[in-house]
Amino acid sequence: MEPIPPGFSTVTPYLAIKGAAQAIEFYKKAFGAKEFERERQAMPDGKLMHGRIKIGDSIVMMSDVFPGSNLKDPMSAGLSTVILHVYSKNVDKLWEQATGAGAKVRMPLENQFWGERYGQLEDPFGHLWSVSQRVKMSPKEMKEKQEQAMAQFSQGQRAARAEETEVAATTLT
Repeated sequence: MEPIPPGFSTVTPYLAIKGAAQAIEFYKKAFGAKEFERERQAMPDGKLMHGRIKIGDSIVMMSDVFPGSNLKDPMSAGLSTVILHVYSKNVDKLWEQATGAGAKVRMPLENQFWGERYGQLEDPFGHLWSVSQRVKMSPKEMKEKQEQAMAQFSQGQRAARAEETEVAATTLT
């Protein structure tokens, strides 16, 4: 018997979610996740003790949060300390799919100075996701984008949330 089950990597995220069964359905729509339905362990009230999905070649496990547990979901905690990253062969299509399913934009999808088309999303359950794919960029373009980013960072600025960008655009017009 192998010490690591087939299909698993060395590190596998295990998400605490208020509404894990609903989250699985969201991840199917947003990221094309496939559920390991035989592994779904539901309580009589419908909460999940355990669920498992696969996005691309990666497994993500999850469960609902139960009273007495030392876990908190991001909505209850009021923040998330982790970003789950998804590489894609067509990040623009994945972005549209995820936002169409209800993910909120936290950082717009754009070409970044490190040579990836990258953006950040928040799912309806409070978990943060980044999506990207490598893109060809000229050294000049990468240098210009890096200089712009470093100038923003040095002034204490951060990437604007989509809501802030919309408010700013409305204010300017």
